[in-house]
Amino acid sequence: MAALDGLPPLRDVIQRHGLDAKKALGQNFLLDLNLTQKIARTAGPIENHTVIEVGPGPGGLTRAILALGAKRVIAIERDARCLPALAEVSAHYPGRLTVIEGDALKTDFEALAPGEPVRIIANLPYNVGTQLLVNWLLPKTWPPFWESLTLMFQREVGQRIVAEENDDHYGRLGVLCGWRTRAHMAFDVPPQAFTPPPKVTSSVVHLEPIANPLSCDVSSLERVTQAAFGQRRKMLRQSVKSLGGEALLARAQIDPQRRAETLSVEEFVRLANAL
Repeated sequence: MAALDGLPPLRDVIQRHGLDAKKALGQNFLLDLNLTQKIARTAGPIENHTVIEVGPGPGGLTRAILALGAKRVIAIERDARCLPALAEVSAHYPGRLTVIEGDALKTDFEALAPGEPVRIIANLPYNVGTQLLVNWLLPKTWPPFWESLTLMFQREVGQRIVAEENDDHYGRLGVLCGWRTRAHMAFDVPPQAFTPPPKVTSSVVHLEPIANPLSCDVSSLERVTQAAFGQRRKMLRQSVKSLGGEALLARAQIDPQRRAETLSVEEFVRLANAL
């Protein structure tokens, strides 16, 4: 990266600014510069796009996104200690990096770049990653404000995102992602690529929105998936009993002896619409 953009190596930046990763913020800094470029490339063409990044930390991924030609980057960073390091990146790319100090869970992402083509690329903090993804899957309007999501999670979460029926990882998250997006696992990232190394392998997942997903009320879909997967080892007639049980399943034309993990996304949508 130093050769790519002329900025100091990330290890030097972290040392100079005293940026030890904070467990409470879910921080693990990604220092492998080949990997940061690989993540940025996975997002697809970014030259004419605004890229939103969450949790940039010392700016490794931010630098890769800018070096690959993003029109501009809007980075949301909660840790004030990282702001001086990010200011150096901003000075190196005048007018192309906007850093917002704040909590991503309280950020109105749709208001950040109205009318612009947006891609979201982020090495998400482990403790808020899943909730942020769900928020991006359930914006006020659909198709959403973003063209793609390229996100890093713990591998187990990535497996849940891309899981389909009859997979042990299949659950509410897999149904939600399968309903509104085409999601695939791009590649794994080993613990030693990070400082400090996490105890688990990470995975980069790429999601693109389905323009016209099956018609369905979001709250109904959440209710049926919560009930069905809340007792996933039981037959559906038992697990969705509180929602109408066998009568509900009959309206949706679903065998009451089946279990939640055998239902396709389309069948869950039928169940939600029957509710």
